Amino acid sequence: MLVRSIMTKELFFVHPETPVTEAQAMLRREHIHRLPVIDTRSKSLVGIVTEKDLLYAAPSPATTLNVYEMTNLLSKLAVSKVMTKEVISTGPDELVENAARTMIDANIGGLPVVDGDGNLVGIVTETDVLKLFIEVFGTREPGLRAAVRVSDRPGTLARLGADVVEKGGNVISVGTWPGKTPADVVVILKVSGVDRDALLAALEPDVMEVIDVRET
Repeated sequence: MLVRSIMTKELFFVHPETPVTEAQAMLRREHIHRLPVIDTRSKSLVGIVTEKDLLYAAPSPATTLNVYEMTNLLSKLAVSKVMTKEVISTGPDELVENAARTMIDANIGGLPVVDGDGNLVGIVTETDVLKLFIEVFGTREPGLRAAVRVSDRPGTLARLGADVVEKGGNVISVGTWPGKTPADVVVILKVSGVDRDALLAALEPDVMEVIDVRET
């Protein structure tokens, strides 16, 4: 799946000259955690500002300034002074898994999505990836979820699916996870149309270990 399929397209953004107080208010109002910063003239992405950036911009609790003085100080501070300028971004046609890996490796919670002309077209966040994770594993559909350890050989997944279908079941989703050794793999199956005993009987010929079976 491509980033364009899960990214948020209704964007909130600020400009470099936007006061910090305005950016803080937008984050609270829209219940978001980061804002792309767009150059007023070129319309290109020049930075990103997060809740943490704005928190660090605020005076320390130990300050002697009163609330009015602190608010006045922040209202004169532009986003350009606190934003991250070296922005890590992705493209709309990038694979979702690559975007997710970039977020994990860079320890960030979201990526601006920029097209080939440098225009901001969306933003993809860890929440978007989690929503996809839920859909991929068929979490919202009722059925039986089985986690089994099988030999990592060609054709094993096809045989598991065929065994379930032979018992009258339907495979909703399939996922794999590294096993205990390079020679095996954990397979997570979500199926419907069969009961627990029938599912176990179907999987038995090709399964080395049944790790977990439960209704969801």
